[in-house]
Amino acid sequence: MGTLRVPDVVPSPTEDSKALRKAFQGWGTDEKAMIRILGQRNAKQRRKIRDTYQQLYNESLILRLESELSGDFRKAVILWTLDPPERDAKLANEILRKKKKNGVDHLQVIIEIACASSPNHLMAVRKAYCSLFDCSIEEDIASNVTPPLRKLLVGLVSSYRYDGEMVDANVAKLEAAKLRDAIENKQLDHDQLVWILGTRNMFQLKATFECYRQSFGILIDQDIESCGTGDLESILQMAVWCIDSPEKHFAKVVRASIEGLGTDEDSLTRAIVTRAEIDMMKIRGEYYNMNNTSLDNAVIGDTSGDYKDFLMTLLGAKL
Repeated sequence: MGTLRVPDVVPSPTEDSKALRKAFQGWGTDEKAMIRILGQRNAKQRRKIRDTYQQLYNESLILRLESELSGDFRKAVILWTLDPPERDAKLANEILRKKKKNGVDHLQVIIEIACASSPNHLMAVRKAYCSLFDCSIEEDIASNVTPPLRKLLVGLVSSYRYDGEMVDANVAKLEAAKLRDAIENKQLDHDQLVWILGTRNMFQLKATFECYRQSFGILIDQDIESCGTGDLESILQMAVWCIDSPEKHFAKVVRASIEGLGTDEDSLTRAIVTRAEIDMMKIRGEYYNMNNTSLDNAVIGDTSGDYKDFLMTLLGAKL
């Protein structure tokens, strides 16, 4: 369940577009008005506002937001205003083209898209990626990610899973054993492992992970960790977390973004913007269970100004 609060009575796209236009005019920008409008509309409503604004003023709402806003507030608002598949395609492209050399944390964006999204959303992201960047996300992963991570990531983003709850207990037992064999032999990019994680529906995989625990007396992510602390182990653990319990994964992302000196605003923004309409209520609960403090208080304590107000609006705070 998401945390987005949509008013009981929503103005028409034309009314919202005119209100946004008014917020852009005059001395300074009325950021509060923009937060009140865009921060309380769902994806379909935001799409209609973008289309209507373009029709009324012959101007891109996204480009206008880019010129009116700045900093982390601007990044958050623009990401939120984009269609979800377009947003995820741009997030993926940004990290793939940066070619970061240290660690693999930036690649968790790819894992989240492939393993914490519905099959239909993943397909829409792949289509948007091709349209925006004239190549496939698989091509960019192949060009910018080195083996053995390349094989696993391409396998995950290329999948089209059955979007249902059917579970076969016999298959779960058989494939838990196959996963165990690959992990014991430290073959974390084994074809069978990649195939299982990249094709089975989420309910089947959760059953397989539970069968793994029952059969071998250890959680699969802990068994992966025992193989070492390399990049492949880290990416594979992320994939398991996103499949088995995405709310726990994103609670960890939020925690990592605010702990220590400074704040990783990009990760914090991504976690809240991408999950506010999906499962942020569950993420909020997991965050409290992990840290014995509320996610809301953590965000308030590490952010400020319009950026804080916008994130809190997406978290369901009343204006």
